[in-house]
Amino acid sequence: MNPPEQTALLNGVRVLDLSQYIPGPYASLQLAELGAQVIKIEVPGGDPMRAFGSEKGELSSVYRHLNRGKKVVELNLKQESGRIAFMKLLASANILIEGFRPGTLHRLGFGPEALAEMNQQLIVCSLSGFGQDGPDALRGGHDLGYGACAGLYSNPAATIKPSIVFPPAADHVGALQALGAMLAALYHQEKTGQGTYLDMSLYEPVLAWQYLVNTDADCRVLAGDAAYYNIYETADARFVTLAALEGKFWRAFCTAVQRPEWVGRQTEPMPQAGLRAELESFFASHSLSHWQALLHTVDCCFEVIPLAGEASHSAQTRARDVRNHFPGKINSGSTPALPEFETLDPENTNWINQ
Repeated sequence: MNPPEQTALLNGVRVLDLSQYIPGPYASLQLAELGAQVIKIEVPGGDPMRAFGSEKGELSSVYRHLNRGKKVVELNLKQESGRIAFMKLLASANILIEGFRPGTLHRLGFGPEALAEMNQQLIVCSLSGFGQDGPDALRGGHDLGYGACAGLYSNPAATIKPSIVFPPAADHVGALQALGAMLAALYHQEKTGQGTYLDMSLYEPVLAWQYLVNTDADCRVLAGDAAYYNIYETADARFVTLAALEGKFWRAFCTAVQRPEWVGRQTEPMPQAGLRAELESFFASHSLSHWQALLHTVDCCFEVIPLAGEASHSAQTRARDVRNHFPGKINSGSTPALPEFETLDPENTNWINQ
């Protein structure tokens, strides 16, 4: 749980969020947790994320999590009444987040120039798949495709086949990149009284990660070709990680498992297929509980891969009191239930200045 002083850092900042699904709402959630007032503006019928993974008629727990602490209003920006209400909101806003395809907001009468005329201090964050220009700007897509185009699944390891990254990487890293840019723009706004237009994409932050494969360094160690930095399956079909990059950690591991002959093999060339096969067989010879008992206290960078949802109940998670980062259904004990979102009536504009 964030300390009180952290949750008040953005008190007085008003954010309008026109986005849907994960990226924009995740970015505005971070602003809300820092104290900003976030008003999420949805199309009539609501964000499609409301029904994601839920029974018919039920509000998705993912949607509730991403939009907790926000006020929600449905506005039809294609109608005059909706545009008038939106313009009233814009007059007192610090930040506008939008996730439409490039050109959509302009066609609705709210392009960057028009928005600057309405509020010269406004920070506009356009968060799209590929950015506002370029040959792919208007292509439809989702996280999987953006990550693929940016090289997320182009693993340099010779033995690794592409597999879906979960949770969605492009959605979340794109949101966090946008968050950093918006915080910088708020600083600029405070200094100069001027707004900023931010052209952010989900593709480019993942592309920026590709510096590892675009250098002359051999990064296959981190990609799955090293035996001492890998994932292994136990006899009871659980999985563990060994990240013994430094020699001291590898020696500690080899000593603990009584395999001193492995110590000198850490420097074998990549891919370390032979040593990996030995370790795979070795870990598969015993259950997870055996390896936990043997290696938990050894300083060798050994960890257990938890089952889905288990990480939210770990001793470290509880000690840091960060369970508020997860949907309400997994909260227990003294952890408070997540707040409900508030639906506002666009016909009654008294709430706009509250």
